[in-house]
Amino acid sequence: MSTPRTVLVIGGGAAGNAATILLRRAGIAVDLIEAKDDWNATAGSGITLQGNALRVLRELGVWDQVEKSGYGFGAVGITAPDGTVLHVAEDLRTGGDDLPATVGMQRPQLQNILIDAVRASGATVRLGLRATSLDQSADDGVTVGFSDDTASRYDLVIAADGMGSTTRAAIGITDRPEPTGMAIWRVAAPRPAGMTRTDLAYGGPAYIAGYCPTSESTLYAYVVEANRDRASIPPTTYADEMRSLARNYGGHWPEITAQITDPTQVNYTWFDRMLVEGSWHRGHVVLVGDAAHCCPPTLAQGAALSLEDAWVLAQLLTGDDAWDDVLFQAYYERRIARVRPVVDASVQLGQWQLDGVRDADVPGLMGRTMTMLRELP
Repeated sequence: MSTPRTVLVIGGGAAGNAATILLRRAGIAVDLIEAKDDWNATAGSGITLQGNALRVLRELGVWDQVEKSGYGFGAVGITAPDGTVLHVAEDLRTGGDDLPATVGMQRPQLQNILIDAVRASGATVRLGLRATSLDQSADDGVTVGFSDDTASRYDLVIAADGMGSTTRAAIGITDRPEPTGMAIWRVAAPRPAGMTRTDLAYGGPAYIAGYCPTSESTLYAYVVEANRDRASIPPTTYADEMRSLARNYGGHWPEITAQITDPTQVNYTWFDRMLVEGSWHRGHVVLVGDAAHCCPPTLAQGAALSLEDAWVLAQLLTGDDAWDDVLFQAYYERRIARVRPVVDASVQLGQWQLDGVRDADVPGLMGRTMTMLRELP
């Protein structure tokens, strides 16, 4: 009998949780470590999950919980800053016709659903722990040193530790996220009556003002502007800053704006771009999710791409092929052809706004990209 394979997953976000669930289902021993003691169980406002993300969540066995916890819809409205609806477009069902086009969710709800699935999988989970060293000198595996002064050997390490991945840097990949020039204010709020889809207002004092229903009673709202020096915006002023932008929009915005009062509930984040080229592995350490790529949320595809990474990698790891450079390169080549167009399109949509391009083919670019995502990853 062959020795059971062992995997360390570094990072307990969407990609790391998904990889853990899928590998455990195949009988592979998995340890998951997460630097934060709370496993990010309460962090974030909302998240937009399009069909290709829902397809992976169904594969993980959590679709029923997601459907009950979130708010499904199938259209996006384009409005003037005063709230006048200019156009309503049907969303493409990128996950197939048997799934909603889009589900909005409170981000902590999604995280907790995935946490429960990880725990139910039988994986070993250690919170408040970091990997401090990766030694691949002895054999085909990786000996990992941890921040609690322990060490263990694994056949594979999956780096799912986000945009600022220390694992990526530790294995010699020098790519880092680069700002695109935009930033976003986000907040969770009660959902006004009659608000049943995402609406986006272009123009006004911000580039974009939008909102997305996340349950029968909640939404998350966001305002996109040019990025500013973070140090110049004290966190205690976050609610005031977002409210000063949001109050200039009509429609449902006055009711939403009235709820933007607690600065601790407002998040401010720059838009970044990164795409690691050439390969997403070094030896037996492989990157997934934001550790390998990130892009602005102009297509709402960040979580979807991360979930797809985990799904594709798990498919390869649970097949009959050896865990070697050939397999890891096949993973990269399968993903890069899909991820690069999304990253490029997401950045381009924002750049057109930064450059003030009025005749940009926004619908065409979005339509082509989303049609591609309907195909299986």
